[in-house]
Amino acid sequence: MKIAARRGASTGELTHLARNAHDLLEVREAHDLLEVREAHQARAVHAVGMTHAAARFAHRALRHSRFTRLTCLTALATLVASFTATARADELTGTLKKIHDDGVVVLGVREASIPFSYFDGKGTVGYSQSIALQIVDEIKKTLGMPQLKVHEITVTSSNRTPMLLNNQIDLECGSTTHTVERENLAAFSNSFFQYAVRMIARKSSGITDFPDLAGKAVVTTAGTSDERLLRRLNTDKHLNMRITSARDHPEAFNALKDDRAVAFVMDEPIVYGFKATDPRPDDFVVTGTPLGYEVYACMFRKGDEPFRNLVNGVIARGQTSGDAERLYRQWFTQPIPPHGINLNFPLSEQNRALFAHPNDRALD
Repeated sequence: MKIAARRGASTGELTHLARNAHDLLEVREAHDLLEVREAHQARAVHAVGMTHAAARFAHRALRHSRFTRLTCLTALATLVASFTATARADELTGTLKKIHDDGVVVLGVREASIPFSYFDGKGTVGYSQSIALQIVDEIKKTLGMPQLKVHEITVTSSNRTPMLLNNQIDLECGSTTHTVERENLAAFSNSFFQYAVRMIARKSSGITDFPDLAGKAVVTTAGTSDERLLRRLNTDKHLNMRITSARDHPEAFNALKDDRAVAFVMDEPIVYGFKATDPRPDDFVVTGTPLGYEVYACMFRKGDEPFRNLVNGVIARGQTSGDAERLYRQWFTQPIPPHGINLNFPLSEQNRALFAHPNDRALD
């Protein structure tokens, strides 16, 4: 639709015609043509030989007319932008709509999953937490909400999935393993870390591999994939281990330190984290043939493709751009808060391959 630029066209007529952003551009084109006409009118004022006072009056009238039209056009542009934002909000679904309507994104965070998601005395930090905050930044851009609030709720291995399904959290990026079984309840992002399941034991115990645990007390963390693998091993190999499932990782490690268990079976980077941060790290050894290899991913609600695409886009861009490797070095090969401990856990070939080929596949 073209808008005729004619002398005497009212702002009301132009506003009525500007139904969308495309029409608004045409209004501006019409305004430019009117500016040209006014320039001709100004020259005509002098051509007819008006008095100096009359010419001043005519110029003021023309300037007032131009100001009025510009004011209306500015208001119209704001109105169209408002309508566009409203339309965009109406098109939102799932988690993005919930976040937009609530004005807050709720992250599930861990208390002591070093170095992935943990409290350092000031706030939640870590490798996974850094990825979560990158996702939050992308949510802000997508929703056009730079001042979007961020709320954190501490979760455990046992309650993180129920809290997600009950809409208490919107996203959880910690140390959650993506398994095929868990896909029945939740959705998972592109993997951001691949690891082996091993154990930590006292060096003085002489334990070097899982058969050494036969008939002994062993601890793991409740609600983890490691718990499932350990119990399966116990049954398949008839090891008769006395397995205790602790509420969280710190409780499990304390059971080992207090000699209530001879080994703590968990994700390799988690047990390396406890070893490195213990006051007597040389008392412990990370050992054992891997029970399996698994991957960490962010967890969110199922059936939400727009949110999945946003989250996966952030993770994939970080991995292929080299930012993920930089982030890895920051948290695994350099001093980390709060005490400046260095985990000395170099990037594995498995993780290097993952970064080169981002994907959201479970390994079990």
